[in-house]
Order: sequence, then C-alpha cells, then structure tokens
Amino acid sequence: MVGTTSESGPALAHEAAPRLLSGSMKRPIYLDNNATTRIDPAVLAAMMPYLTEEFGNAASSSHLYGWQAAEAVETGRNQVARLIGGAAREIVFTSGATESNNLALKGAARAFQGKGRHLVSCATEHKAVLDTLKSLEAEGFESTVLPVDPDGLIDLDHLRYAIRSDTILVSIMAANNEIGVLQPMEEIGRICREKDVLFHSDAVQAAGKIPVDVDRWQVDLASLTAHKVYGPKGVGALYVRQRDRRIRIAPLIDGGGHERGMRSGTLNVPGIVGMGAAFHVAGAGLPEEACRIQGLRVLLWNMIRSGLKDVILNGSLEHRLPGNLNISVPNVEGESLVAALRDVAVSSSSACSSASMEPSHVLTALGLSTPLAFRALRFGIGRFNTESEIEHVGELLVRKVLELRAASPLYSKS
Repeated sequence: MVGTTSESGPALAHEAAPRLLSGSMKRPIYLDNNATTRIDPAVLAAMMPYLTEEFGNAASSSHLYGWQAAEAVETGRNQVARLIGGAAREIVFTSGATESNNLALKGAARAFQGKGRHLVSCATEHKAVLDTLKSLEAEGFESTVLPVDPDGLIDLDHLRYAIRSDTILVSIMAANNEIGVLQPMEEIGRICREKDVLFHSDAVQAAGKIPVDVDRWQVDLASLTAHKVYGPKGVGALYVRQRDRRIRIAPLIDGGGHERGMRSGTLNVPGIVGMGAAFHVAGAGLPEEACRIQGLRVLLWNMIRSGLKDVILNGSLEHRLPGNLNISVPNVEGESLVAALRDVAVSSSSACSSASMEPSHVLTALGLSTPLAFRALRFGIGRFNTESEIEHVGELLVRKVLELRAASPLYSKS
C-alpha cells in the first residue's frame, strides 16, 4: 500500500522513515564538509523573507513584488562578486557547480571553435569537468588531460607543452574536492595569458575557504556554488570575465534571455539571496576561520600519525585547503572503517561519485594502488566543528583501526 489519506491530504508511507530516524538515532559528528555544509543561521535568516512574503519573480518588471526580487538578486550578485574580486555584471547564476562547469566548458568551446577545438585539463578534476570534456569529444573537440605529481600538483612545464596553436581553453580546479590540494593558480593564469587561451577554474572548494582573486589568478571563467560555503543547495554561479576582455560563451539553455542571454530560466531568488549571504559571511571572517579550521586539521593529523605509524597522507600537506585531510589506512578496508566510525559522518570517496564501485580517480592519479585508494578516508572540517569533536574523532579512529587490525588474520602484528 502506497499510503493513507487524511483530511490534510495524502500521506506517503516513506514519509514516516525520516521522522523515525531523526528521533531514534544519535546524530554523528559531521566531518564531511567537502561534500556539503550546513546552512549558516545568518544565511537562513536572510533567505526566509524570500521564501514567504517576498515571493516575486525577478523578471516581473511592472510591480513592486518583481522590483524587490530583482533588487535582492542584484544584492546577491554583488556579494558573490565581491568575495572573488569580480564585478557584479560578471556573475551568471546557475543551478549549481555542475551546471556552471558545463556552461563554462561547452559554452566556451562552442563559442570559440572557430579559433580551435582543443582543450587542456587535469586528471584530478571533478567528474563534472572530465565528463563534460568527454561529451565535447563526441562533438569533435579534442582534450589533453594532464597527469599530476604524487603530491597532486600539476607540472607547469607539462602545461606549457600541452597548449597548442589550436588550444582554446585550459580548465584547472583551484582546490581539489577529495584531497584538498591547491594548484598554483597565479602561475597557471600567467601561462594562459602568455599563450592567449581562456582559463577556466572549478573554484567551488576554494571560494570562502582561501582568498580567491580572479584578477590575480587571471581566470576568465570560474565555477562557484553555495552549498560548500554554508549556503543552500541548488544554486551556483559562473564568473565570466567582462572587464579587461569580454568573454562570450554560448548558452546551454535557451528561452527568455535571462542572465544576459547566457542562462535562461526563472531565477531562484531565495537561493541567490542565500548564496550572496553565504559568500558575504565567508568573506567577513575568512582569515580567522581558515586559521581556526587549519588548527583543528593539524590537531587531527597529529593525533592520527602519533597513534598509527603507517598512515598515508594523500596529497600535498603544504598546498592544501585548511579543513581537508585525506588519508589511506593500510590493512583496513575503507568501508569497514567508515562503518566502525558510525559516530562520525566521514567520506571514503567523493560524494559526487560514491555510487561507483571504482577506486577514486583522484587517488589513482596520485599513483595510489587500488587497495590503498579503497582504504582512503576524507575528513572535511568546517565552521561548526569544535576542538572536543576533533579530539574525540582522533581517539576513536586510532582505537577502531587498532581493533580492526587485531581482528584481521591478514594483518601482521610484527
């Protein structure tokens, strides 16, 4: 039976499950902030009026409701631009990072195909970039995917060599979503300008966590999203440079000419308000928050490596997001360890590809074997984590690993 009907309307059987779960289960410590973040209370407060009484369509230009919605959108546009050092007119709102990456790569490739049909990227990019490149290859474009060094960084000489006379775009993410590695953005931007090719960056994990400056980086296109920065899901943006050189991209969605013709569709006003507020809050407290969160990461890493001598750190420690820690634990299956750490919400892979039974393409690109890639854990420390939580997780992880190894007949205790 699907459900029953009451005076208030139909009730589906599955609706009861979340209520029972939330009431009967203790909520774990959340350390998966690279996958998504909790909405900041200040962000929710900013959104609420636009979910209730301020419900106008920003494209309705003939009455007060539309004017107020349009004003709220422009406020959000300014707040997003300010965090990355851009101008409001350079922000195009989308449904999220995946759409922004698709719009950047497909939009630029189709708009500039008269110049060339070659693109350059990197092996550790998000699937939203790598799969988009595959899609473009089906249209007759060609892509070069650069390898990375064992620390996750690209070789700048390899990048220079990969750019050809028919190259139109380079796409390198600022901060990796799995290993948190920060690429040398200024140097990459300088190379792209010297070679006169467009530079796109998936800056989703970087914005609001480290300083992002589109002029200093010399990026032409940058993908952004709200839900990695304590904002709502389902809203993102694409930065499209318009000041020193006007970048044009072909739209993916036609109809209505919204967002200066680059992304048609009714604007998500509450989401945009939330994204703007999230970026504003992040910018206001960025140095202090980054320092505190990095201190928590250092605490966790020191606890782990002092209790477990053979743990492997994946990716550069020096060039890394403040709150990211990705480790492989030999002789313990990653999924078994995640199950043992049921009091901690932590990831054994990227949330965007966790349905796959393949090892992480990011970790294998570093040179990790398949067994070590499957034994990886990603900790994402964020704004709402405390020192006592990190201490508890560090102690718990060490204890559980030792217990699992002691119970395994395959683990040598010598």
